[in-house]
Amino acid sequence: MKMTVPADGHFVLANASVPAAVMGEPASGALARVDISIADGVITAIDPTGAAKEPHWLDLDGGIVLPAFVDLHTHLDKGHIWPRQQNPDGTWIGALMAVLSDRQANWAAADVERRMDFALRCAYAHGTAAIRTHLDMAPPQHTITWDVFEAMRARWADRIELQGVGLMGPDTILDPAALRTIATRIKAAGGVLGGSTAVHPENPTIMRRLVEMAGELDLSIDLHTDESPDPAASALRSLADAVIETGFTGKVVAGHCCALANQPDDVAKATIERVAQAGIAVVSLPMCNMYLQDRHNGDATRTPRWRGVTLLNELKAAGVPVAIASDNTRDPFYAYGDLDGFEVLREGARILQFDHPQADAFAWARSVGADPAAIAGFNYTATLAADAPADLVVFGARNWTELMSRPQSDRTVLRAGTAIDTSLPDYRELDDLMGQRP
Repeated sequence: MKMTVPADGHFVLANASVPAAVMGEPASGALARVDISIADGVITAIDPTGAAKEPHWLDLDGGIVLPAFVDLHTHLDKGHIWPRQQNPDGTWIGALMAVLSDRQANWAAADVERRMDFALRCAYAHGTAAIRTHLDMAPPQHTITWDVFEAMRARWADRIELQGVGLMGPDTILDPAALRTIATRIKAAGGVLGGSTAVHPENPTIMRRLVEMAGELDLSIDLHTDESPDPAASALRSLADAVIETGFTGKVVAGHCCALANQPDDVAKATIERVAQAGIAVVSLPMCNMYLQDRHNGDATRTPRWRGVTLLNELKAAGVPVAIASDNTRDPFYAYGDLDGFEVLREGARILQFDHPQADAFAWARSVGADPAAIAGFNYTATLAADAPADLVVFGARNWTELMSRPQSDRTVLRAGTAIDTSLPDYRELDDLMGQRP
């Protein structure tokens, strides 16, 4: 829904439909019809429709209003390299090796900076207010990317709140000197300790070392765990065991957890219970997981048998904090995407089937807003209340099926009560980086 906001910044979004879940009732799937009064960049009141007194009324006629989005798991350093480095077969290992090749050949500071800035402009135009990004730490990349990230975090501070996660592989984590070097750089950058492992004989040691290092340096943890179809993957269980056994009390997030869906019910149930006991949050990446998982070595004659995602509904039912997020964008791990929080919600509903009973579906609006904001500890909370910033996304759709049936490209994005330019940057801006002709 495109609209014109009064120049003085004092107005009412009248007849707005807002999920109760983002207005103080987290478990509610209801839509409430309200008037949202805005002045000087903040929400001054939320009243039942017809109660607001502000003279400048913008009648939404039931249009849905959501808080600006929070993207808990992205890879800004990898984004938009697809034109110069594709995934040869669509598999996870194909993606890993393709990124390795591109990183070694191209990831100088100027290259990473331009692609990060392009990705952030896309996210901002779509209505995102906070992003956590994983950053490849394979030496010597850790000496390049953190400097770029810190500069981008400062440059974007008044538009998108940024957090960085230092992403290490098992070999780096198992090397005490390398782990300490990278963890120390992460600490200096105010970042989060990260890593990736799935099927590995030393998962208990890997997780114990990560948790102990995080405890020593007072770091939060955010890991890629069990991004694999193999039911033998044990990283998530090892992580939960390490957190409980060490008494670690910091924030811990586990991403992907795909293998959980392929494990026997009793094994999966026991792991979920352990994750809940450990206080670990889980973020699912539905679009990327469906793209990569179950390709069977890129066999184009075979149709995948499963959706690739974790047991998100079961995790939530067990009391585990959950969220969904974008993950990769136009790189070998995911050829598509645009860091659009609404696309994540829309596709998540279809892939993860949290759309029924539909009377409860709008509670999942929190999965791309308030829940990841709380999990990550962002300053931005992605909730609507008096005195909250007027960072909103306004849709013409009036109910779930209208909202989910279209891309909502005509949305209005308000930041501090002002409608921003939602034009997206042109991919041609990156042609010279990709070796393409202007």
